[in-house]
Amino acid sequence: MTSFDTTPQLNVWRALLALAVVFVMLATTGWTAMRNQRGATPLQASLSAWEHGRIAGHRLPDPQSEPAKLARFFASLTERDRASLVRKYPLAVGNMNGAPVELRYRANRIALAKAREVERERMHDQRLTPAGKYEAGRRLHRFDDLMEKGRHILAFDPEGSGRVAEVFGDLRTADRVSVVVPGVDTDLLTYQRTHRKYSAPAGMAESLYAAERKASPSTRTAVIAWADYTAPSGLGIDSATAMRAEEGAVRLNALVRALPGGAPVSLFCHSYGSVVCGVAAHSLPGRVSDIAVAGSPGMRVESAAQLHTRAQVWAMRDADDWIQDVPYLEVGGLGHGADPVSAGFGARVLSAQGAKGHAGYFEPGTASLMNFAEIGVGAYRSVHCAHEDGVCRTGLSGTAAA
Repeated sequence: MTSFDTTPQLNVWRALLALAVVFVMLATTGWTAMRNQRGATPLQASLSAWEHGRIAGHRLPDPQSEPAKLARFFASLTERDRASLVRKYPLAVGNMNGAPVELRYRANRIALAKAREVERERMHDQRLTPAGKYEAGRRLHRFDDLMEKGRHILAFDPEGSGRVAEVFGDLRTADRVSVVVPGVDTDLLTYQRTHRKYSAPAGMAESLYAAERKASPSTRTAVIAWADYTAPSGLGIDSATAMRAEEGAVRLNALVRALPGGAPVSLFCHSYGSVVCGVAAHSLPGRVSDIAVAGSPGMRVESAAQLHTRAQVWAMRDADDWIQDVPYLEVGGLGHGADPVSAGFGARVLSAQGAKGHAGYFEPGTASLMNFAEIGVGAYRSVHCAHEDGVCRTGLSGTAAA
């Protein structure tokens, strides 16, 4: 989901004008220096405990070590030792790039159960307002949902509005891996929804996974719903600048570098998620074969060449998407640069027919979803271009993996 889904276009213009004033105020008041000055979060506490922990008399490795080093560490342990670490440090292991994915799933299930109990207690805490108790109940039900049998939670952090990543398919055996990067107003409570299911990260990824399997049944695919960065909340200073995108880009890069195997990776970046992907592009590993953006406010560059990536860059925008009316510029840190679907940008422009507005790109039956699926399985010659000349397929010969 993004709050852009329903915000009137006029409000966007007003917000951007107001942000220019806000930006100056923040720069002169030292607001950013006041942030995050509080106690350790549950995840930080788990990581701190890990750093002081031992296994078989030996100190545990730095949790920020290279994924390959951490993978070797876990491979050297007995199953009993691995299970012990999961029980003692569930949040640390569940978010540790380099830990085996199955171990992360187990650890996050334990972490979710603990977080659920915290919210259960908060629901009956007389110190909370009715609104606070209601919020605790919503979080408890979300944790219940994430703990349902068959779900594979790759990352989870209950702090604040929360972060989560989920895998559809088998990451270990996948021939191709897709990562869905959502936009503003993404958190634990908006991660999935019943109404307008495919406008939320879980629904986006589930829809893409089904479409990829339909596009190429013989291709083993895995799709990650990646809501594991702190997205901007609504239209404000965060959504008009790259601050959240820069933080998210570091996390996205870490995710991709920690994925098992060597399968090609395609990024599908919606709305502000395309800003994250744009900032991350130059540092992503070579296994990233595609960066596809939909409903993008810009990628913090003036052309695809400035992304400095070997990945194919794709872009689409539905004719009814109101984001086309946002100024495509960057001035003093405000705004996100050129329009990725413009002729001068240099992306391969895809059809988004049927998407219906800003939030409909992953709806089943749309050309946008079909195009994403063809890219996800590597069937580049099957994509539908935005223009009848087929120029978006020029120079490509990819077919789905056998």
